[in-house]
Amino acid sequence: METNHNKRISGIYAITPNHALNIDAIEKVIIQYNITLLQYRHKTLDAQTRRNEATQLQQLCLKHHTLFIINDDINLAKKITADGVHLGKNDASIQQARTQLGANAIIGVSCYNDIILAKNAQNQGADYVAFGALFPSLSKPDAPRCSLDVVTQARQILDLPIVGIGGIDFDNQQQALNAGCNAVAMINALDMETKK
Repeated sequence: METNHNKRISGIYAITPNHALNIDAIEKVIIQYNITLLQYRHKTLDAQTRRNEATQLQQLCLKHHTLFIINDDINLAKKITADGVHLGKNDASIQQARTQLGANAIIGVSCYNDIILAKNAQNQGADYVAFGALFPSLSKPDAPRCSLDVVTQARQILDLPIVGIGGIDFDNQQQALNAGCNAVAMINALDMETKK
């Protein structure tokens, strides 16, 4: 079933770097690369910092009509009424996220290199699935690799958007899109841009 926001899960899916944020630089990246989704991912234990940064990013996303997703933290997503949440294998269930965030929330799920996991996520009501690492990743060097062939196979059996992640940059993004990804997630490639 194509929902309205499914159509918006395309292009570059930006993920914030795992350090204190430069909001002005992130805004420049959103504008320059027409970012359709931004995921807030900061592995700090300081809840107040996370809330402050997430609130600032949400305002930025509202200003530029960019979807705003929180990594892992359903409670934070609910507190600031983010557009949705992204779940990994050790996070809460899709059902739990849906119950807390409501029917309109975007729920994405990391499926690594596992098509069965993706199929189950689709059956449980996920809005998109992410496959990766498609290329060697600087932010997660030990992440299991996912071949582009897996994405192509998944594209044939899934009805929901596929996000490619892991080592994607401006040089190789087209390979991921050609394999069947609707969107490509970038962390380090965009982080480098914010430092220019």
